[in-house]
Amino acid sequence: MLKVVDFMSKVSYNINMDKIITISPSFNSRLTRTVFDLERLRYSEVEGSTPPWLFFDLKDIIHILESLTSARIEGNRTTLVSAVNDVIEGSRETRNESLKELRNIREGITFIEENVNSTDPITLGMIREFHKLTVKGLRDDGSKSPGQFRAEEVTIGQSSHIPPNHVEVPALMQELIDYINEDQGRQYDIIKIAIAHHRFTSIHPFDNGNGRTARLLTYAMLVKARFIDDGIRLLNPSSIFCMDRHEYYRLLELADKGGEKNIETWCTYVANGILDEVSRVSKLLDKDFTVSTILTPVIKKAYSDKNINDREFEILKIAMEKDIIQAKDVRHLFGTTASAAVQTSRVLTSMKTRRLLMSLPKSPNKYVIRFSNNYLLGGVLEQMDINNLIPATPSVIE
Repeated sequence: MLKVVDFMSKVSYNINMDKIITISPSFNSRLTRTVFDLERLRYSEVEGSTPPWLFFDLKDIIHILESLTSARIEGNRTTLVSAVNDVIEGSRETRNESLKELRNIREGITFIEENVNSTDPITLGMIREFHKLTVKGLRDDGSKSPGQFRAEEVTIGQSSHIPPNHVEVPALMQELIDYINEDQGRQYDIIKIAIAHHRFTSIHPFDNGNGRTARLLTYAMLVKARFIDDGIRLLNPSSIFCMDRHEYYRLLELADKGGEKNIETWCTYVANGILDEVSRVSKLLDKDFTVSTILTPVIKKAYSDKNINDREFEILKIAMEKDIIQAKDVRHLFGTTASAAVQTSRVLTSMKTRRLLMSLPKSPNKYVIRFSNNYLLGGVLEQMDINNLIPATPSVIE
């Protein structure tokens, strides 16, 4: 039976399906300190000096880049720019299985944000749906039985752990669901999330796609624990486990061995992954940081590379300074002739078509700057890389 007890004294976990392993994180342990840091962030409002539309545009780029590590997409910056744009546009058909996999994960995240909350339980039906979404439309890395528990024995690549017999899977998954939904106090939430992720991978309930489904389950638990609220997402489930695949597998296998120290090491890894992701993305909330380290260099580079012309360069600088612009804010760039207003409207429409600008949803004549486009995105990736906001090297994980 999976069980968590007094946080400052004992955390018990049935690691080997029939064996209880008890760990006792000390008050001064790294795990305890990280849990306390995360508790301070749990109910914090997502706010800062960066305009929301700009923050979410840049944050989405970071999350897509992080997710590329789990979707087996590697290559130079040009390749990554193309991949990010393909994901952002979304509706375009692609034969690239890696992009399909990434879109599936994003669809799974959307499903969770629309269907999981802090009060209702996570169900086996939800987990089955997570699996169906992750393997949808995949030929090489899909599933013979989407949403159905495996009916055969499996092995786990890069691990010596042997998953339980398939006939045990339904009961073990029900045990896991009961554990996830048991209210043991919010101070246990991060430890429960770490334990549930490991437990799920140990059971390996599906014939394929277990790692991807485990990440969606982790995200669902973060939503349930209110670390992601109302769809305002600082966390990307891929970033917690995919930045260093070798370390992920190493610590999972360490946890497979059981023992107080090993389980605490795994829980610490997960807790720190969550905290690091929030800290990294939160930098974008500071407008001074965002403008000086990302936006200004990006616009200057696009101008020097002739990706934008003189007027577009000046309009983007004004948009960056004022946050929201209207035609009257940039009309002076077109002179004082009678045709200035027409020219202004034409250029703004062109910049909107090229996704350099975006109209506000309820104010079509008001514009904000947008960086997820072919003309600026390469520079954004470069500046994010320089400032350690994205993974240095794409890696591979199931």
